[in-house]
Amino acid sequence: MSSAVLTGGWPNLKMIVMNAQTIRDLLTLQPFEPFRLIMSSGLAYEVRHPEMALLTRTYVLVGVNIKDDGLPARFKICSLLHVTAVEPFSLATTGPKQSETS
Repeated sequence: MSSAVLTGGWPNLKMIVMNAQTIRDLLTLQPFEPFRLIMSSGLAYEVRHPEMALLTRTYVLVGVNIKDDGLPARFKICSLLHVTAVEPFSLATTGPKQSETS
C-alpha cells in the first residue's frame, strides 16, 4: 500500500494485507489518526499516539495501560501475521486512558 492511498482519510483496510508498510503508513499519517489493531484472537490494541507503537518487519509493539505520566506500564508484541483488521477510533469516545480491549 502506498502513502497516496492514505491521503485524505482511511482506506478500506479489509481489502489490504497487513504488513509493515501498511502500519508505517498509518503511523506517519498527517495528521495522525488513532487506530485499533484487531488481532486474530479477537483482542484489540489501541494506538492513541504514534510514539506508543514500535514497528519492526514482522511485529508491532504497542504500549498498553498508559498512566497519567503518559508512559505505558507495559507493551504487547503483536505479530503482523495475526493483525486481521485495523480500524480508526475517536479519542473522545474511548475515554481518557488506553486499555486492552477483550
